[in-house]
Amino acid sequence: MKFTIRYLLLLLALLVLVHPATLRAAEEPVVPVKDTVTMVDIGAKSCIPCKMMAPILEELKVEYQGRAAVIFIDVWEDRSQGPRFGIQSIPTQIFYDRHGKEAYRHVGFMDKEKIKKWLDMLLERK
Repeated sequence: MKFTIRYLLLLLALLVLVHPATLRAAEEPVVPVKDTVTMVDIGAKSCIPCKMMAPILEELKVEYQGRAAVIFIDVWEDRSQGPRFGIQSIPTQIFYDRHGKEAYRHVGFMDKEKIKKWLDMLLERK
């Protein structure tokens, strides 16, 4: 009986440890989005320039819906994403063409007009 209880407690502890990692892997964004111009902003919800960009990104998601993907990744919530994208500083914006090739990378705050310029230019490319 004691063995069964210990075994169940050990199993429960393992599930608690593995479960969050499994959830993070399942939620990992697909970047770049297949056959779609993609802009990914890599930052953190609590970083000042990232906070300044948040409303801009929300507007662009609506404005470019169906034409381009605008994605935010919080590297403080999922630390594996920084190395995945080779991030040295946040925020960093990476633009991909519709073939999934990185076209441009910018570090720091990026205003709406500059983001639109890159998205529009990549949308014009075939």
